[in-house]
Amino acid sequence: MIRVNAERLWSTLERMAQIGGTPGGGVTRLALSEEDRVARNLLRDWALEAGFSCDVDSMGNMFIRRAGKNSALPPVMTGSHVDSQPLGGNYDGIYGVLAGLELLRTLNDNQVETERDIVLVNWTNEEGARFAPAMLSSGVWTGQFSEAYAHARADSAGVTVGEALESIGYRGEQPAQAFPIHACYELHIEQGPILEEEATDIGLVRAAMGQRWFTLTLDGFAAHAGTTPMGSRRDALTAFAELALRVEDIGYQHEPDGRATIGMAEITPNSRNVVPSRVVCSVEFRHPQSEALEAMESALHRAAESLRARGIAANVERIFDYAPITFDAGCLARSEKAAAELGYSMKSMVSGAGHDTCYISKVAPASMIFIPCEKGISHNEAENILPSWSEKGANVLLHSVLAAARER
Repeated sequence: MIRVNAERLWSTLERMAQIGGTPGGGVTRLALSEEDRVARNLLRDWALEAGFSCDVDSMGNMFIRRAGKNSALPPVMTGSHVDSQPLGGNYDGIYGVLAGLELLRTLNDNQVETERDIVLVNWTNEEGARFAPAMLSSGVWTGQFSEAYAHARADSAGVTVGEALESIGYRGEQPAQAFPIHACYELHIEQGPILEEEATDIGLVRAAMGQRWFTLTLDGFAAHAGTTPMGSRRDALTAFAELALRVEDIGYQHEPDGRATIGMAEITPNSRNVVPSRVVCSVEFRHPQSEALEAMESALHRAAESLRARGIAANVERIFDYAPITFDAGCLARSEKAAAELGYSMKSMVSGAGHDTCYISKVAPASMIFIPCEKGISHNEAENILPSWSEKGANVLLHSVLAAARER
């Protein structure tokens, strides 16, 4: 079996990490920033030097194409994203893009001709760190959002996506809309600790968790901290503390796949000597089964209702509902076969994070491949992988894509 050039892949990762590099060893390469422009240009230059074409659509998505024998057939797609979180890591997203570039280069090196074209894509604004929501451009491409909606999204300075695309020269003319795809693969770091802890080479991602986001408002009554007896208080913060433990318990009740998180909370009036009158907080549930998400949401409503015994009115508003994704069995089978033939250990996994391929799976057969990352750290300057992990993931991607691209 042919293998990728591991040293070349690692050198491209190191070179790309210099663009937006931070003193802490990570990167800040926000979507459609100057750093993103430089990184895009480098990716495009590498592709053109290798003899591939590079097209850009109206959302700035980059499509690098290696021609096969029959370009009339739907191509095989792979890729991820170049943008990062602020003070993010060197591998989230970009590893999948550069491993895709490496597989195309490897096919050139070995003079491999495929039946189908292979398309490497860089999706714009996957992270959502500068422009909300995340996975914006793959969402437009798959019909989840309109282009007008996406172009009007603004950052904290009021700059819109449309304006930012123009400013860095990546607002292409071709419409951002899906074309037929035979199979799609995304290679990614796990962003969790399981593969490293279990000393497993490859994660075969069979599903991605659904997500439900809520805003809860707990209303009590502001009172003097010194003169109001404990039994007379309607303390929104102590009610929130009870709720927080209930939310945590909901997550435990749905192990091993359930996740329950309160990530934000605002206290009013937020004064040292005033009993808090209001707490507004976020609640997020994740699970790969819709039935479990329904049960978790019902449990949240029961927990909120129970706060009435404390004299607290609780309002629960669902603000986001992202359905669970099941990836394509045929795509997974190619990756399982590749990993087995390469002699790598593997396990079936569920992704706890959202990825562009979750949207792609709505319009084409798709799946994901994970490699370990140290201590599961991601979205952090300390994010790290080993060159051997990088090589193994790229080899599985290579043979997954190659098998699909050879199919008539």
